[in-house]
Amino acid sequence: MQVYNTLTKKKETFVPLEEGKVRMYVCGPTVYNFIHIGNARPMIVFDTVRRYMEYKGYEVNYVSNFTDVDDKIIKKALEEGVSSQEISQRYIEECKKDMSMMNVKPATTHPLATQEIGGMLDMIQTLIEKGYAYEVNGTVYFRTRKFAPYGKLSHKNLDDLRGGERVLLVSGEDEKEDPLDFVLWKPKKEGEPYWESSWSQGRPGWHIECSVMSKKYLGEQIDIHAGGEDLVFPHHENEIAQSEACNGKEFARYWLHNAFLNIDNKKMSKSLGNFFTVREISEKYDLQVLRFFMLSAHYRSPLNFSAQLMEASKNGLERLVTTADNLTYRKEQGADGPMTEEEEKLFAATKAYVEKFEEAMDDDFNTADAIAAMFELVKYLNTNVNEGCTKVFAEKCQERLVKLGDILGLILVKEKELLDEDVEHLIAERQAARKAKDFARADEIRAQLLDQGIVLEDTREGVKWKRA
Repeated sequence: MQVYNTLTKKKETFVPLEEGKVRMYVCGPTVYNFIHIGNARPMIVFDTVRRYMEYKGYEVNYVSNFTDVDDKIIKKALEEGVSSQEISQRYIEECKKDMSMMNVKPATTHPLATQEIGGMLDMIQTLIEKGYAYEVNGTVYFRTRKFAPYGKLSHKNLDDLRGGERVLLVSGEDEKEDPLDFVLWKPKKEGEPYWESSWSQGRPGWHIECSVMSKKYLGEQIDIHAGGEDLVFPHHENEIAQSEACNGKEFARYWLHNAFLNIDNKKMSKSLGNFFTVREISEKYDLQVLRFFMLSAHYRSPLNFSAQLMEASKNGLERLVTTADNLTYRKEQGADGPMTEEEEKLFAATKAYVEKFEEAMDDDFNTADAIAAMFELVKYLNTNVNEGCTKVFAEKCQERLVKLGDILGLILVKEKELLDEDVEHLIAERQAARKAKDFARADEIRAQLLDQGIVLEDTREGVKWKRA
């Protein structure tokens, strides 16, 4: 399996630190609003990487955090007159709903920054003791120049960075030993959440969070660190500096970054009015269509979002689902007994398409070519699984197609849709559970409905529901 490593700027053969196991960290969202489709790309891409690794037999420890303390969260909390924790918890739950609708598997661990402050204080203290960090008036800075390999991920030269240092300056630039030093800990401002430390009542800088959470849940060295290409500098560069300065060993072996998502060939921004949340897209499309769209291009290629391309993705996904449905019909109508000799040969020939799919995925997770291999398989199955075939032949062919879909997180055979009265019955059961303060059961019912595409909304007028 070849993966493109941002660190070396080339494809390399994937060799895990520990045979049969993969330790993978993916930077998660800052939770102050509904996630947008730009957030969705790394979630879908690296969920697919994880699924393929698992298909290949690896045991994957997949960690993806939620940044639940940040200036944007604090700003939103002040606007609404609620606590930062209330904002972050609300949008973590909403994010998990969107992830479920996109068929993104929950991480092995979803750590929260606010629950890992102790580890951050320890790492900062270690960096101070090793001479990599210093404190001025309650703020702790990292000495960027002391970490000699700084810039190795982004391939930036420190002297070149000095030329553009205005862009890099953060609060308290006059106090820093060097304009390129970055913040590890900062004192609180009025009305902000804070934690006690020996330097000041304050909160951590953004970069230290991921270094600490990765170390706690995956160890000092990991196989894969991934995220959007906007995180290469300064976030991932700073993570390397902190982690390697603290632990004295290579932090991550492979760095994977997905390219940007544009909207109608323009950068997504609220000011241009081309900003879409995943929830908004779910009102027009099944989010399986969004997932198919995201995987229709290589993850390192810029991707352009448009209504036309979403329609094309919808049609493409329908082709796969229709074939899977036809195979269900053939299964139900098929003859009993073992496969015929001819069917044995026809089924054996499908292996070539699986190999083509694997070849694409082994080449730096080329999902576009993997989908093309699935369409070739679909064409073959539509031609060769005909009326009068055996049940077992149709079943084996369907299993093969569905398995490939599952690697990409595409659900090709859905459970039978719940009837309206079944939904109403489950909602009534949930309401009774809430009344009895059995919140675990109530949450279980909500999750069960969400898995089947039913989204609940608790309002003053009662519970409203819709099909996603």
